[in-house]
Amino acid sequence: MQTLPVGGRRRRASALAGLSLIALAVATAAQASDLAGDLTGDLADDQATPANVEQVIVTAARTILPASALPLTVDVIDSQSLSQQVAISGSVIDAVSSLSPSFSPTRQKLSGAGESLRGRSPLFAINGIPQSTPIRDGSRDGYTIDPFFIDRVELIYGSNALQGIGATGGVVNQVTVGPPKQDGISGRTLVQASVGHDLGDSAGGKLAGLVGWRGGAFDATVGAAYEARGAFYDGDGHRVGIDTTQGDVQDSKALSFFGRFGWQLGETTRIDLVANRFELKGDGDYIVKAGVRAANLPATSVRGAVPGTPAANRAETLSASLTNTDLAGGNLIAQVFFNRTRDTFGGDKGVTFQDATIAPLGTLYDQSSNRSRKLGARISYERAVPSFEALTATVGLDGLTDRTEQLLIQTDRVWVPPTKFESLAPFVQGNLKLLDGKVRLNGGARFENVTLKVDDFTTLAFYGARHVGGGSPEFKATLVNGGVVVEPTRGARLYASYAEGYTVPDVGRILRSINKDGVDVDNFLDISPIVSNNREVGAELKRGPFDASATYFWSSSKLGQFLVANSTGVFDVQRQRVEIEGLELNLRARTPVEGLMLSTGYARLRGKTDTNADGKVDKDLDGANISPDRLNLAADYRRGKFSTRLQVQSYLKRNMQGSTVKDDFSGYTLADVFVRYELPVGALSLGVQNLLDKQYISYNSDTTNPANDKFFAGRGRTATLGWDTRF
Repeated sequence: MQTLPVGGRRRRASALAGLSLIALAVATAAQASDLAGDLTGDLADDQATPANVEQVIVTAARTILPASALPLTVDVIDSQSLSQQVAISGSVIDAVSSLSPSFSPTRQKLSGAGESLRGRSPLFAINGIPQSTPIRDGSRDGYTIDPFFIDRVELIYGSNALQGIGATGGVVNQVTVGPPKQDGISGRTLVQASVGHDLGDSAGGKLAGLVGWRGGAFDATVGAAYEARGAFYDGDGHRVGIDTTQGDVQDSKALSFFGRFGWQLGETTRIDLVANRFELKGDGDYIVKAGVRAANLPATSVRGAVPGTPAANRAETLSASLTNTDLAGGNLIAQVFFNRTRDTFGGDKGVTFQDATIAPLGTLYDQSSNRSRKLGARISYERAVPSFEALTATVGLDGLTDRTEQLLIQTDRVWVPPTKFESLAPFVQGNLKLLDGKVRLNGGARFENVTLKVDDFTTLAFYGARHVGGGSPEFKATLVNGGVVVEPTRGARLYASYAEGYTVPDVGRILRSINKDGVDVDNFLDISPIVSNNREVGAELKRGPFDASATYFWSSSKLGQFLVANSTGVFDVQRQRVEIEGLELNLRARTPVEGLMLSTGYARLRGKTDTNADGKVDKDLDGANISPDRLNLAADYRRGKFSTRLQVQSYLKRNMQGSTVKDDFSGYTLADVFVRYELPVGALSLGVQNLLDKQYISYNSDTTNPANDKFFAGRGRTATLGWDTRF
């Protein structure tokens, strides 16, 4: 059994200071189930006014307290902003990247490997349900639901364990559309067409519809969305190279189904059943033609048949939740969920897949597929403490079972054996209001108990067809958070916080590559968690026409992201220290011109890692681990039936000669525009991505991968015309 070292006591001081208050709250609340607390407010009204931060409830924070009461950097992309960005780029992940300066530029591919928030991996979730597969990371968690079914996106910045495993960079929680607001039938439809440089094979389109019904205590909402994407073209008019191995969103078709069914049991009690099925498949019409990095010629795509099964992604999620906003004066949320994903990757005749017992060496074609199933349950109860109403306490318990394997689907072989991740995590959280709410103290802890179970298995022939004995390595970890919020005057907020998040190494990569006899998982694999912390100080000001914020953060982790063999041959977590610091600035202002809003955002990130294991960081993080500095500018104008947005994203150049991958980033600037006009029936919209048709190499490709066939250009000018209506 592995136990997390105590370490870092001084850094945890602010969080631990609040734990005694939480313990008092839990003990008192247990004896006072018959007393009422004034806690919940009108949640529906709060969510209907997302522009007012004091009233925003961020469900990903596991509390119904408003965001202004929490020492966190949070943001909510509301329905209108999300619709604008999706009309421009076509995906939730691109929408988040465009609006958040600390999020890295996306790869514009199906794989999100290397995309980061504040220099670390974010946790993608749907209604709080994790979409990642950390045991064998397929990096497809940004494409598991069609954005048509998303009402808003909640962003929590920085490492935290609020949702369990994976949120070392933050949480991206996609909240699905809610139930119908009134009796009868209502709905929404969407028709879109998009085109790039070539009016032929770049053309794409989308059809989507959502129908809701409510009658008394019962309601139902069902919908479907179908999207076909053509080939992408760069700013020079050439096809963008297609990633046939990791997967691509160009030259693909996606079909998604959604359902939500509710039963209002009483004035404060409700049951919801939510189901989603999403599948994106490559058409397999193109193969990649390698570029020439030395000549700055990016890879392109040419017509050709892709062998095997084209890369694809399928995700299915089913959840049932029970909420009671006035159970003994508190708020109860209980949820059970099932999630299943299948990530299919492109194949080749590489040496790893060869097996002379199946086919002559060098002739065997194969490809892999990650398959994961999650079954989980989450319950939390929150209320003001009787006789001490200033203290709001939350207690909860999360359970998760994740079974993941990686198969070779052409020959029906096992590459990564079925591996089961089991977690049971109780948590406590407290929020103390002082001086009539001008000061709030927040703190809590999550107690993780994790077991990894692997049965006996045999490796591929490439690794010697070794028999490996199974095992059940374990670890326990206590993850704490704490902070303070000060509101010296109305419209001003200052906060400081410390929070820990964790993930586990990609153990599937190690299990599949064991190449020695006599290995037993119990004494071969150390799964000690990779714990990262986030410390930040921030200030927000909402005064008159201005809405401004500034945040400085720094984070570190002692355990790296890799497993390495020690002198005895046992694999341990590499203690590769990582330190990241950053500055985030945001400003929005209403102008004297009626309907015109201007906004800007800036993020500066720096990160270093310890490559010689001396406990001191010595090299800069490369493009695979940290995003470039960025400046965002935007102008929004709305008058009557007309609205428009012009946005500019400038990724600043960076010298990477001190990084492990020495490939400087020269930077680039992109502009997008969105226009919408209300018609007598519905509304017509036009979104244009890369308005000026800038030719550029994608950040990930430019800074992390020297292979020519992965030297990809970014997408050139693309226009999307849409018509949507509500009834």
